[in-house]
Amino acid sequence: MSTAWHNKLLGGFKRTSDRLIGNLAGLGAARLDDATLDEIEEALIASDLGPETAARIRARLAEGSFERNMEELGIRLIVAEEIEKVLAKVAKPLEIEAFPRPQVILVIGVNGSGKTTTIAKLAHLLMEQDYAVMLAAGDTFRAAAIGQLATWAERVGVPIISGKEGGDAAGIVYEAVKQATAIGTDVLIVDTAGRLQNKRELMDELSKIRRVLGRLNAAAQHDVVLVLDATTGQNALSQIEVFGKEAGVTGLVMTKLDGTARGGVLVAAAEKYGLPIHAIGIGEQMGDLRPFDPNEVARIIAGVGEAL
Repeated sequence: MSTAWHNKLLGGFKRTSDRLIGNLAGLGAARLDDATLDEIEEALIASDLGPETAARIRARLAEGSFERNMEELGIRLIVAEEIEKVLAKVAKPLEIEAFPRPQVILVIGVNGSGKTTTIAKLAHLLMEQDYAVMLAAGDTFRAAAIGQLATWAERVGVPIISGKEGGDAAGIVYEAVKQATAIGTDVLIVDTAGRLQNKRELMDELSKIRRVLGRLNAAAQHDVVLVLDATTGQNALSQIEVFGKEAGVTGLVMTKLDGTARGGVLVAAAEKYGLPIHAIGIGEQMGDLRPFDPNEVARIIAGVGEAL
């Protein structure tokens, strides 16, 4: 854990932490009777932690092993412990294990979620680990998406395979895999169209891409990573629901955690779906997308100081 990244997390989750602390303010030091426990549970749900996590924390506070009179800090310490338990199960960096190469990462998400910039940051992160990376502009639905990805590819310093607007996304992926294989690229990151308003078209396109990948290398590991915008709060959960059914999501990346007080949705997503969360985005710089430490993030969200 670098000091710079820790400070980024502190700043990024400040609004989320302030919201949680504010919602719990005044609920400590009183006798933890059912009415108070109900208030605490409601405060946790209002902090976007999700009903499952809130209910479990309520049950934990109700256990006889805890003092019936508890200071607010004591409550937040328990909140931190329970958040860590949830996040520890899903905090899993992307593992590049495919052989033969490349490992293909299909990146999906609705427009505005930060999908294109996340692809660039993910490429940068993998390059830091000495992986050779290539991009493929598989979102042919919008001409702007192709141009934006090309701009980011140039900034990051990676090759990109693209076609024309309205072109066949599966054909672009086919060409990209061929070229990536020929030059020994480790990872091929594919941008895809996020057309939630036409789920059948989305599913058909992704199915076609998968068939192409299967023909090229049936043994290779391929990932389907959903990019979520934390500022949308609970709407992010509905996106996991829809994309999970339609696209076979294998992992998540959550962005824009520095721009919202609704960062508790990270916990709600982990609790409800249990999908690997490969990285979180805090800030706009290239290095602001990273895997995270569950203990560190849990304690920052709960506002209980440094990670233990």
